[in-house]
Amino acid sequence: MLGSLALPLSAFELRDAVRSSRHFDPTRLDRVLRVDETRSCIEVQASASWAAIAARACRDADEFSARWGRAAANVGEAVATNAAGPDGQPMVNHVEGMTLVTPEGDLRRVNRASHAELFALTVGGQGIFGAPYSVTLNLRSLVKAATNALPIAELDLQRTETGGRPLRLLVPPEASEAFVDECRTRSAAWRISILGAEVRRTLPENETVLRWARRDFAEVTLLLEDLDTIGGAVRVVQARQELIDAAIANGGSFQIASTPEATCAQIEVCYPQLRKLLCEKKRLDPSERLVNPWYRHHRGLLWREPCEVRWAN
Repeated sequence: MLGSLALPLSAFELRDAVRSSRHFDPTRLDRVLRVDETRSCIEVQASASWAAIAARACRDADEFSARWGRAAANVGEAVATNAAGPDGQPMVNHVEGMTLVTPEGDLRRVNRASHAELFALTVGGQGIFGAPYSVTLNLRSLVKAATNALPIAELDLQRTETGGRPLRLLVPPEASEAFVDECRTRSAAWRISILGAEVRRTLPENETVLRWARRDFAEVTLLLEDLDTIGGAVRVVQARQELIDAAIANGGSFQIASTPEATCAQIEVCYPQLRKLLCEKKRLDPSERLVNPWYRHHRGLLWREPCEVRWAN
């Protein structure tokens, strides 16, 4: 049954599912719970859509949901990745608080005043510090972000079925134009086409632990050609790694939420705080009851034991 037609998941059902390590359907967390007009806040379940928020809170609902929909598929994803909103501000600037089920199965209210450390870990923490039940957002801030949306430059964007995962790189705004040209040159050397590119401005924040927004950046999103042979797939990964190196050389970084091809060395340069985040994960969830592919990948990348390679004569 589709999430929108199913009964909503209650906080206690979610808590019991985590306690018993039982699967739950996150699409059932799609409701608007309350609107506090006095405080200009709205509390929504973690998988609530931007359209649902817009229908309750905005006059121009279509514009609001379209602009916020470019940031993330739903509210929970935007919080987990600390996605940049339409005005370039990271999601943490719009979050008043959250209700989480912690790995040990406690239902906990988390905000800047209560459990501030967990708040900083969870926003932008890739969903590994708890199962989110609801998020309380500042309505005035959300609407202002949509109203003051920054322009997005689209460069020869051609979406085709051969396009792969977008590669999201961060460079200083003044370097963005030259960087896009450099990406074209490097991709051509790998014989990989760039099917499209977008450039938009993002703004800094200083609240979250796994902070990608350290300064003003231009986020350059590249849609690279997908190659369906084994050799081609290897070449695509190598090209992506080279483009990440190019962003770093230009004083930039990359979006760790969607860049699994990044090497350990690249992560150490751009996200030295990742080791702290993973240590906090082990402290708060020693049995690793709440894990996801992102966590498994980065845990293995940073902590796997090196193995000796021997070549036979």
